[in-house]
Amino acid sequence: MTKQAKTLDERQLQRLLEFVAKTKSAKRNRAILLLTHLAGMRIGEVAALRVSDVLASDGTVRKEIDLSAAQTKGNKSRTVLLNQRMQAELAAYMQTVRVRDAKQPLFATQRSAGFTANSLTQVVNGIYKKAGFNGCSSHSGRRGFITNLAEKGVSVRVMMALAGHQNMSTTQRYIDLRPGVLRNAVELI
Repeated sequence: MTKQAKTLDERQLQRLLEFVAKTKSAKRNRAILLLTHLAGMRIGEVAALRVSDVLASDGTVRKEIDLSAAQTKGNKSRTVLLNQRMQAELAAYMQTVRVRDAKQPLFATQRSAGFTANSLTQVVNGIYKKAGFNGCSSHSGRRGFITNLAEKGVSVRVMMALAGHQNMSTTQRYIDLRPGVLRNAVELI
């Protein structure tokens, strides 16, 4: 089995966001990273987002993102739920975006085109590396999302649904056994 991407705890995520705040395209990069950390989205799903996926017709940020089969891994549509923090982050990001067409990519490159999954992976991996988070990759946020749910005692079945996994064993492999997961388990006794 290949080595899995490291996950970040809340303190480390805050440190990463502080680093991102000092970079070019800070608001865009913050929103991209947080979609993986707070919504558990795959980097390819983030790259495939359009403005209309996130904004309702009245200009407010949706509470959930309905991804089409073409936007997901495995060609199966799924719904991504957004918590209030992620909705606020997306609202702040949208204030920096000039929307010409609701079908335009949510995250634009310097040339105003959308990212491919591969190009966005390179951007995110570069951010982690420059911020000094060795062992982290574009998959770290998604793994961290699932690990944080596990630390809070969320059932594997619920995590599986939120992650869009078909098999429970896949979800279980995502969980990083950080001390918090183990400590919370022991405290249940």
